[in-house]
Amino acid sequence: MIKIYFKRLCIAFLMVNSSIVLAQQVPTPKSHFGFDIGDDYQLANYTQTEAYFKKLAASSNRIKLVDIGKTEEGRSQYMLIVSSPENLKKLDRYKEISQQLAHAEITPEQAKALSQEGKAVVWIDGGLHANEVVGAHQLIETVYQFASRTDAETLRILDNVIILFTHANPDGQELISNWYMRDKDPKKRTTSGLPVLYEKYAGHDNNRDFFMLNLKETQNIGRQLFIEWIPQIMYNHHQAGPAGTVVAGPPYRDPFNYVFDPTLLTSLDAVGAAMHNRMNVENKPGYTQRGGSVYSTWYNGGLRTTTYFHNMVGLLTEIIGNPTPSEIPLVPSRLLPNGDSPNPITPRKWYFKNSIDYSVSLNYAVLNYAQRYRDELLYNIYQMGKNSIERGKKDTWSFSPKKIEAINNAAKSERGTSVAGGDADFGPRRQISTKAFDTVMKAPANRDARGYILSADQPDFNSAIKFLNALIRTGIVVQKATAAFTVAGKNYPAGSYVVKTNQAFRPHVLDMFEPQDHPNDFKYEGGAPIPPYDAAGWTLAYLMDVKFDRILDDFSGPFEKNPYGELLKPENKLPNGSGYVLSAAQNDSYTAVNDLLKNKVEVYRSAENGDFYVSSAGKSVLEKANIKLKIAAAPKNKIKVSTARIALWDTYGGSMASGWVRFLMEQYHYNATVIYPQDVDAGNLKSRYDVIIFVGGAIPSVQNGGSGNRSFGPKADEIPQEFRNRLGRITADKSIPELKKFLEAGGNIVTIGSSTSLAYHLNLPVRNAMVEVVNGEEKRLPAEKYYVPGSVLNVGVDTSLPTNWGMEKEADVYFDNSPVFKLTGDAIASGRIKPLMWFENATPLRSGWAWGQTYLQDGITAFEAKVGKGKLLAFGPEITFRAQTHGTFKVIFNQLYK
Repeated sequence: MIKIYFKRLCIAFLMVNSSIVLAQQVPTPKSHFGFDIGDDYQLANYTQTEAYFKKLAASSNRIKLVDIGKTEEGRSQYMLIVSSPENLKKLDRYKEISQQLAHAEITPEQAKALSQEGKAVVWIDGGLHANEVVGAHQLIETVYQFASRTDAETLRILDNVIILFTHANPDGQELISNWYMRDKDPKKRTTSGLPVLYEKYAGHDNNRDFFMLNLKETQNIGRQLFIEWIPQIMYNHHQAGPAGTVVAGPPYRDPFNYVFDPTLLTSLDAVGAAMHNRMNVENKPGYTQRGGSVYSTWYNGGLRTTTYFHNMVGLLTEIIGNPTPSEIPLVPSRLLPNGDSPNPITPRKWYFKNSIDYSVSLNYAVLNYAQRYRDELLYNIYQMGKNSIERGKKDTWSFSPKKIEAINNAAKSERGTSVAGGDADFGPRRQISTKAFDTVMKAPANRDARGYILSADQPDFNSAIKFLNALIRTGIVVQKATAAFTVAGKNYPAGSYVVKTNQAFRPHVLDMFEPQDHPNDFKYEGGAPIPPYDAAGWTLAYLMDVKFDRILDDFSGPFEKNPYGELLKPENKLPNGSGYVLSAAQNDSYTAVNDLLKNKVEVYRSAENGDFYVSSAGKSVLEKANIKLKIAAAPKNKIKVSTARIALWDTYGGSMASGWVRFLMEQYHYNATVIYPQDVDAGNLKSRYDVIIFVGGAIPSVQNGGSGNRSFGPKADEIPQEFRNRLGRITADKSIPELKKFLEAGGNIVTIGSSTSLAYHLNLPVRNAMVEVVNGEEKRLPAEKYYVPGSVLNVGVDTSLPTNWGMEKEADVYFDNSPVFKLTGDAIASGRIKPLMWFENATPLRSGWAWGQTYLQDGITAFEAKVGKGKLLAFGPEITFRAQTHGTFKVIFNQLYK
């Protein structure tokens, strides 16, 4: 026994001694950057950070540096895997365990054994929103501490946890930090006024791309989160916290999305309690949760929120802090302790180092929880996945606000059968009978789907494959039919795809196919709605116009499973023929047409339905296009297509909406010139452009007089010369007359969202439909009566007009309190204005929340108007929203040819 004791003592001594040596060898941030992380007026750029990460990895046996892919600007995006040296030697095994438990395709006994063998996997990121500079810098500091510290808590975490420290936006850190540090006088430094978006296309919207995964950075992150590692906990750092607090964190306010496993919500409570408790123990006041902030767990699409639909405990904190010292303001209502904020903070000076210290402590709180409950976290993600699989295998009824309303309505029709209880809605000491429950929650038609079938013969199968690839990138299992089959009496061709719900990530499957049913959320009865965190509804299958059948009973067929994470490719063979027709219903037809035109191949459109025609001269181009084609003769009534000169509005600092359209232009091979207000004001627009696109936020409203400060943004002498031409904004006095001249000379203008107000500036015979008459005056409908946050609505479409070629008679659009119009006078009869889209009934809501939607009936949500020789197109809905709304891309593509 003495020999064994002595041997263990020697081993322990060697481990501690080696840790001390390690700590001496690891370079400090100051030795590399020239300052400590958190020093006032100091920021590190990504070039410096990348070099430091490489130094840390070279000097520490606790770090493995992984390049997870290139960014949109071509930088390497790094993930640092941090754990004990022993764990790093077995990373492949621990990754395999994490995947097996998350996929939940093993027995409970196997899962228990793997939960004991495996290590908790925790993701911690920083820098996603680059102007929130705490995020990237706390990442640097935390990685350093885990590379160098030798205290017992750090060593326990390293032994039991695999930490994935990931930089979420390298390009943004480089831009923001260089911008801040450009001024030699520290007190003049500022992160505001950046001339461009800090993610090339999306800017702040890079945190809204995680179910679509359009961007290179989000694709890199998505692969690690949903395919490779599938961590049990992920922690997403943001700022800033609500005024009068330091940090807002978990748990979050209601509503939560109803597809979640309940264990997910209680796990959020548990980890949030550990974080909050550590702040209090360390005397770090100012943490708030739940109703203390605006953040909920309803939305899908964010870096944190998409993980919920994959059974991961997703954490978000929003902290204050800036390298320029600031003040915590006096907010008296925040000073009284309550359950959301039991330890308020008083007004004081606040330094960058304070925020770094808070962030490191929060990281340690999460990681310490993970090491203490390692086996529980591992088993819980398995159990949540197993629950999802079981729900997808049997008849399951999910609750939603609409179903609760249906139960209440069923009960009201049978009040006489109520029994003693206590539901005030039905009088004292009375309750609803279970018959009302059974009427709704046992009705066969109300069951959850067992799966979804996407037939290969749908109009735009290429876009359906893009939809499936978005699912595959997030770890969803997709199956392909190797032969024709029949389900529920309907025949499907070989090559069709199936997505079943008996899989671990069932919540995400449901969320992409089924409508979101956001509850009516008010602070008090009769009050204004509480805005949701981001969108209320986003059903991707609707927005992409994917045709699918929702199957309620179990089904089988000649299906083969697509490997996890392996993307699909269309399989369109080019037939031999003398001429080809490209359907206007296919988005990828437009890409092929653009490539044909660039190769000097003649292209025509049918004047009947807008389909494209090209002779066999385009065969070599079409062979690369991989789209569905038909062999046909040239249409009798055809129009020759030529490339238009396209201009896209943008502004100093960058418009996210414009950035997404720029992304689309590149994806679909259009050449577009980005222009700024000064370019518009310079006039002579028709000599340079055929069509100009104005996204939301470009055209000022008429209500404020259309005025705008032409020196919008910083002062010209405060920014580099190369960006000064971007200053200014569209104004009623100078810009609008030039746009009117452009239209009258034969130019076309496409306006989206709020920029449809150009119609009012031009005095077209249209008016706002969402108004009421109060004391003889028209006033905008108040939110208490009408409120539609980001949701999916259904509209009627005039398919006879060339603007809408390729569309169907109904379409789903993304609508966010978007403009709705009524025509005045003889606008339609005279032919001056033609409605393009409108609300055909009083219940257009497809997914999300539409309070007072009956007001929308008969409202026109898109129109085209003749202005001189040109045409104004006004689209109220967000037809290009976040490059997700593939179902409405065609209505803008149709305008981009001469």
